[in-house]
Amino acid sequence: MSRIIVLVGSPRKNGNTDILAKSFVEGAKIHNEVEIISVVDYKINPCKGCNACRKENNNICVQSDDMNLVYDKLKNADILVIASPVYFYGISAQLKSLIDRLHNPIRNDFAISKLGLILVGADVLDELFDSIIVQYDLIRKYFGLEDIGRVLVRGAEAKGDVYKTDGVREAFELGRRLK
Repeated sequence: MSRIIVLVGSPRKNGNTDILAKSFVEGAKIHNEVEIISVVDYKINPCKGCNACRKENNNICVQSDDMNLVYDKLKNADILVIASPVYFYGISAQLKSLIDRLHNPIRNDFAISKLGLILVGADVLDELFDSIIVQYDLIRKYFGLEDIGRVLVRGAEAKGDVYKTDGVREAFELGRRLK
């Protein structure tokens, strides 16, 4: 049994990203312990780039926000899944702020060995996810993380549009395969 954290980057509750993440969780919780961290529920400031966390004992960030709660949850995770809407060919700003805060060396204490990706966008361009996938692959390679798979859904603009695609089933199956 793995401990899985799903980072949901949508500022919109119950939208397409939430639907896909919840479907993934339904499949994954058959054999695993799964928790969703939704950026909409946390106050996380962007990284200041001050590098104080690199100089402090215990890698404490100078910012006092909810990121310490996220660090605590990630310390015990085996698998991390990133779920985000696509805005201008990138992940949401809220999720980007959280990911940038992982610049902190505290990440070296995490047990995460696998990474997954769930993306949903309104556009139908073939290249819609390319820039995010490049960043995802670079991060995965840098940290030596195994890719558990990806769910990429195009053409889902209005809430619930993901139900008109194979994305919900694909997200469930991605989660169900994890043991």
